[in-house]
Amino acid sequence: MSTSEAPTESVISPDTTSTSTTSAPTTASTSTTTDNNNNNNAEKKVNSKPISGPAAGAKKKEAKEKEGGGGKEKGKGKGKAVTGDDDDQQQQRRRADMIITEPVKGTRDFAPDDMRVRNWLFGHWREVARLFAFQEFDTPILEHEELYVRKAGEEITAQMYNFKDKADRPVALRPELTPSLARLILKLGNQVSFPLKWFSIPQCWRFEQTTRGRKREHYQWNMDIIGVSTIGAEAELLAAIVTFFKRVGFTSDDIAIRVNSRKVLQAVLDKLGVTGDKFMPTCIVIDKLDKLSREEVSRQLKEIGLNEEAIEGILESTTVKSIDELSARTGEDNEAVKELRELFALAKAYSFEDWIKFDASVIRGLSYYTGVVFEAIDKTGALPRAICGGGRYDKLFQMFGANQREAQPCAGFGFGDCVIIEILKDKNLIPETLKYPSIDDVIAVQNDTLLPAAMTVASLLRTKGRSVDVILNKKKNLGWAYTYADRLGADRVVLVAPSEWENKTVKIKEMKKGKDDTSKELVVSLSDL
Repeated sequence: MSTSEAPTESVISPDTTSTSTTSAPTTASTSTTTDNNNNNNAEKKVNSKPISGPAAGAKKKEAKEKEGGGGKEKGKGKGKAVTGDDDDQQQQRRRADMIITEPVKGTRDFAPDDMRVRNWLFGHWREVARLFAFQEFDTPILEHEELYVRKAGEEITAQMYNFKDKADRPVALRPELTPSLARLILKLGNQVSFPLKWFSIPQCWRFEQTTRGRKREHYQWNMDIIGVSTIGAEAELLAAIVTFFKRVGFTSDDIAIRVNSRKVLQAVLDKLGVTGDKFMPTCIVIDKLDKLSREEVSRQLKEIGLNEEAIEGILESTTVKSIDELSARTGEDNEAVKELRELFALAKAYSFEDWIKFDASVIRGLSYYTGVVFEAIDKTGALPRAICGGGRYDKLFQMFGANQREAQPCAGFGFGDCVIIEILKDKNLIPETLKYPSIDDVIAVQNDTLLPAAMTVASLLRTKGRSVDVILNKKKNLGWAYTYADRLGADRVVLVAPSEWENKTVKIKEMKKGKDDTSKELVVSLSDL
């Protein structure tokens, strides 16, 4: 993807894929790809710049005067505002000088309620990684552009957030983590010993059409095994994925993991006499079978240079329903058949064979996959996107210039947060407890002079590991404190009152009994807190 010269700022044209530039002396240049025509109206709204300041006020006044009545509706009494606009338009008029409060299109805010859900999800990912003895790593979100520019026609290359920095270096926000992982391992060289089992939860960026379960930024749980050439690596990764699904409440009735091998398509292409340089582009097109019509896929395969016989052979091969059927077509000695049979045997040993099924249409759209590939889907089809996906990529390091000694076999997967959160919501699997923060105690005072005493109590409780919120607002009565604690989901209210404090005690109310139930109010000495 090309980048505009610094120092300019790219502005997305709503009707074309080209970009225009406006002067921005202090901002690095950016280059992006626009949405398809379905998003044109949304992009126009994003790129239109509202008038603000005094000029905005004058424009609004002029518009109201043109409507008649100087902005007042005739016959309705003095001071009545025009009500023809909807609420959003009126809100925009009233707040013309305010900043845009929505995040950039395709991105998300995480208020505390959302962060609790995100941390809960990440906590499960980290715990599964720990159970499988993976070590956590991370890399910069900003990488060299060349790390992601490949010549296989991948969507990911066209969807990059890439630009030139102020030193005129082409850089990009990482659209995926695997190339960064390869870069880091090549950088470390002899400092690492193989095999490696590493995981990360990076934020990734892709400029693509937004829809439910797909944003322009997302967090992604990555687990990779480097230095293991046997099919046991894929079995271990699939076991980790299934472990996560079970932990959050899914069963094999909810989720299916579809498994195939790139070597199946390679065998078909070899039989049809299709040359090797067309293999990767063909994989990328076939990966779109669940998104495009068969006719459109055929058209794109023709553009690659495949003839009708090859196209029909490829499409027909994706309809194979079982490994036995695959074996009947390719022979039992076919490498893909042997690897898939071994994988299903290991799945039985791991007790997750009921979660996986063979599906010849699974190809995966990234060019570096070389063997087994897989993706998890929601069986209901309510959200027709892969939940996660991965496979083997034994030639990853060679893609980035590694020699034979430096190259290592690899297998891994990526598991985004957007799709799984939507499915968890659909199935009501997000715990109700996440609606509230984890607060043990709220400390209230009977009068404001006791605030220092409240802080003393808070310190005592915090040294014991309890989460404590001190009510700092003045002149708040006990009823307000109970309501506040109830809203936070706190376990207890600790009341500091003059008479109790003189005796080095406090009054404690268990909120789980209800804010109006006084049967569980206890007087406790400070030493027993």
